[in-house]
Order: sequence, then C-alpha cells, then structure tokens
Amino acid sequence: MNNSETKFETIITSQSRFFSFNFKELWTYKDLIYFFVKRDFVAVYKQTILGPLWYLVQPIVTSFVMILVFTKIARLDTGLIPPVLFYFSGNMLWMYFADNLIRTSDTFITNSSIFGKVYFPRLTAPISSALSGMISFVIQYFLFFCIYLYYCFSSNLEFKYYIFFTPFLLIYLAVLSFSFGILISALTTKYRDLKFVLKFGLQLWMYASPIAYSLEQVPNKYLSIYMFNPLVPVIEIFRFFHFGYTLLSPIHLIANLVFLTILFFGSILLFNKVERSFIDSV
Repeated sequence: MNNSETKFETIITSQSRFFSFNFKELWTYKDLIYFFVKRDFVAVYKQTILGPLWYLVQPIVTSFVMILVFTKIARLDTGLIPPVLFYFSGNMLWMYFADNLIRTSDTFITNSSIFGKVYFPRLTAPISSALSGMISFVIQYFLFFCIYLYYCFSSNLEFKYYIFFTPFLLIYLAVLSFSFGILISALTTKYRDLKFVLKFGLQLWMYASPIAYSLEQVPNKYLSIYMFNPLVPVIEIFRFFHFGYTLLSPIHLIANLVFLTILFFGSILLFNKVERSFIDSV
C-alpha cells in the first residue's frame, strides 16, 4: 500500500442521550414545527364546504344530543350551570385531549417514511400535533365564550374573572395528552394492538370523566378513586374558572400535578429510547 494513501474511517452514532429534551434544538426547527402545524390544520378542512367551521359542528351536535339524552330524558341535573354550557365545556376539553392523544400516538408510524430519510428532532411531530389542536380549541372556545357572555347578561350567571387563567389550563391539558400520546407511540412501534386498545379505551375513558354528568353525581364512596382520573381536575377547574364552584380539593390538584410530572419525564425517557431503533420495527 502506498504510504501517501490515507484511510478515513467515519463512525456514525446516535447523539441523543437517554433523556433529551433540547429546547434549543427544537427552537432551531421552529419553522418545521410551523409547517407541520399548518399541514395538520389545513388537511382537516381541505376540499370541504364549511372549512374550519367543521371544528364547531362536532361539539355543537354532541352537546345538543347530550342535552336531549341526559337532561331531557335521564333528568340529570347540571346544577346552576346552564346545560348547553355544561356539556359544551366538557365536550370541548375532551375532543382536544382525545384528538391530540390519537394523533400523537401515531407519531412513529405516520411519519416513519420521513424519519427514515432525514434527521430532525422527532419531538417536533407530536409538538406540532398539540399546537394544531390548540387552533381548533381556540375556535371552539370562541363560540363557548360567546354563549357564556349571553348567559351572563341574560340570566343570573355571574361573570368570573378566573377565565383569564384558561390558557394555563390548556397548557396543562396539552402536556397531559402529549405525554400519554408519545408514551403510547413508543409502545405501538412494537405492540400494534395498542392502537385498537386505545380507541376502545378512549370510549370508556370519556364515560369515566365528568363530561355528561357532574362530579356531584359520583357516589362519595367512589369519589376518592374517581379522582385518580387525570382529566377530572382539568374539567373541574375549567368549570370553576367560568362558573365558580367545584368539589376539587388542593390535595387532588397537587396529586395530579405530581402524576403529570412523572408521566411527562417517563414518556420522554421511553420516547428517546425507542427513537434510536424504531425504524427497524416500524
């Protein structure tokens, strides 16, 4: 071999650590996140007649069906909260949580063709799903707020200034659905059955949350167990912000904050672990 010849050896390894949530890198790819958000939002109403108004159809129709079934037929009481506001608030929060969880849970499978060709922070995909869902939530909340103001001026419903803290509650709900979503997305790369379990489980989860009924209607002997549902404090605090009454105690809120923190960091750990070799199993 000629001594003038030089051998070059390049070793490519994963640069991601076991726990990695690089805000600086995610900020560098903010344009990509914006593109994903725009893509997800436009894809929903593209080539439709009503366009973004479809985001309002589902909560409106679902709320009126619940009013008919649970208020008129089952005679369930919503207390001092007007039925339309009671059911609309629950449906609005649930739809954002469920839709975001479903989209996020398909992160690896849906984007496998892109992930296998070019590098970018994988968390940009689930983050964009959470942000695009926020757009639909804002559209729905605008209609809810208009109805809320109508009842404040036309009935004895008192306007609550706590509503200005609603964005913080939305962030909490976004982190909750994001955490569950990336946890399931990491598991579905190996166990595809979880996709079917998720759809069935979400139906049960909805009925196990105070959406179609108030927290007062849950028997006291089951209340302590019922509070383990992480959606309970979200729905109850939202209604407290707007209507000023809740059975939720600070202990329940602190316990759910601890749970959310553990869930968030645990899901990031599993997501980063699966990210290194998911392309071989997807």
